[in-house]
Amino acid sequence: MDLEMQWDGNPNIVLDIKTKVGVSLPVQVKDIGFTGVFRLIFKPLVNEFPAFGAISFSLIEKKDLDFTLKVIGGDLSSLPGVSVAIEETIRDAIEDSITWPVRHIIPILPGDYSNLELKPVGILEVKLVQAKSLTNKDMIGKSDPYAVVFVRPLRDRTKTSKIINNQLNPVWNENFEFIIEDVSTQHLTVRIFDDEGIQASELIGCAQVSLKDLEPGKVKDVWLTLVKDLLVQRDNKYRGEVHLELLYCPFGVESSIKNPFDPDFSLTTFEKTLKNGPGDADAEDARIRRRSSVIVRGVLSVTVISAEDLPAVDLMGKADPFVVLMLKKTDKKLKTRVVNESLNPVWNQTFDFVVEDGLHEMLILEVYDHDTFGKEKIGRVILTLTKVILEGEYSETFPIEGAKSGNISLHFKWTPQHKFRDT
Repeated sequence: MDLEMQWDGNPNIVLDIKTKVGVSLPVQVKDIGFTGVFRLIFKPLVNEFPAFGAISFSLIEKKDLDFTLKVIGGDLSSLPGVSVAIEETIRDAIEDSITWPVRHIIPILPGDYSNLELKPVGILEVKLVQAKSLTNKDMIGKSDPYAVVFVRPLRDRTKTSKIINNQLNPVWNENFEFIIEDVSTQHLTVRIFDDEGIQASELIGCAQVSLKDLEPGKVKDVWLTLVKDLLVQRDNKYRGEVHLELLYCPFGVESSIKNPFDPDFSLTTFEKTLKNGPGDADAEDARIRRRSSVIVRGVLSVTVISAEDLPAVDLMGKADPFVVLMLKKTDKKLKTRVVNESLNPVWNQTFDFVVEDGLHEMLILEVYDHDTFGKEKIGRVILTLTKVILEGEYSETFPIEGAKSGNISLHFKWTPQHKFRDT
């Protein structure tokens, strides 16, 4: 039963807030009120009055949430940025405690209702690749961006990236893992902040992707446009974009899903039985704990096929393009030959890289214009190796970042070496 309800209360909640500079703030939360659609579930049905054993309730549609903050013995507005940070934290905590799929169970008749409780159904692997064209929040220099990523905004289930100083096009290449309880309704949220040192960080923008759009076992590569507020439908100001790779793996179907982050994904059923032992109930948890230590080694073959519609950089309206290829974690650089006087060059050259850590490596291709007195950078393409590790071989055309125009066509092939845990 779905009911639109309004709740208003005047609780006396006092929070002990500690800032980075060591200042302690006793903050009072008052006048909490919200409206929304609540779902009541009468389950299980039984043969005695009132015909159901328990009621579960959850907020399935939030319409408004409001509350008042007051520093006991002081003024919250006198601390710039702190008020916004506290409000956001409280709002996240309140919403997560009652919003679907979280549900609260009220027993009506004696019985065991543990089967009604929220339970994990899968794992979401997230690779935070990069962001581009972020709004600059600093008066001097550039922003120092970092990302906060979560499915449920709880402190122990929220992931924070490293800070990239003085950069509006940061490359993080970090992997995170989240437990999923309801793939049909949950979302992944990304918030990009500018680090302000001891002061409260300033929000650059946020984005959200629905998990129901993910195909289990298949990596989804997405660029999300950042907005100021996820609840506001229209945001005309461009704040930048964030690049993610997402892989959802439901529990219990590992035999049909190839998850490169799972240290056992390349083993046969027989090998898994020998390793874990038949009926090992802890095998699932053990694999999850070992994900972060997975090492994938192999040889990456990259064929630089061609480019098209490159911008003219010469006075004659042409360019003399060539491509430099490199792995982010190594110093090895390879480059194609120069194709003279062409905006649609064809190279068809293949290069091999020995990769020591494929899941955390990145391939960077930089397109240059050759000049008698040096070289001029046209643009670049940054790629992870996740897709080629999963698929083994594929071809694709990519837009050249930083260039006024132009695409580059590439072919990838992955030849794996043995796969094992790093000890």
